[in-house]
Amino acid sequence: MIRMLSAGAIGLVFGSGIAISGMASPAKVLNFFDIFGSWDPSLALVMAAALTVTAIGYRFVLKRPRPILEPKFHLPANRKLDLPLLAGSAAFGIGWGITGFCPGGAIPALGLGEPSAWIFVGSMLAGIAAARTIRVTLEQRVAPST
Repeated sequence: MIRMLSAGAIGLVFGSGIAISGMASPAKVLNFFDIFGSWDPSLALVMAAALTVTAIGYRFVLKRPRPILEPKFHLPANRKLDLPLLAGSAAFGIGWGITGFCPGGAIPALGLGEPSAWIFVGSMLAGIAAARTIRVTLEQRVAPST
């Protein structure tokens, strides 16, 4: 129960930050990408602040023997730049640039009543399901028969 409450509190802080900073607005995000038009650098400031807090937080948290609500840290073991990582990153960036939404901004936008966020989140979930289906199918074809 405490884990769920903790996750809810963290989500509330994150969503509030996204909403307060204006990053739940696709127009604000798209203006960041419009370098030669109505460029808005505020997204870079939000990202810089988030990276600064994260870098400082990781330095303190990873010195602990384990997380407070977990038996161990769950850190990525794979550090390779492989095709799935690069393709997924490219798809994410293209989608973000086209719509002005990323998952971090779209989910709080649902709570703000942004109609296009509902379409984006539904499409995102469909894309996740399709990608998982494709990945499982490809892994089954590549796996040796036993």
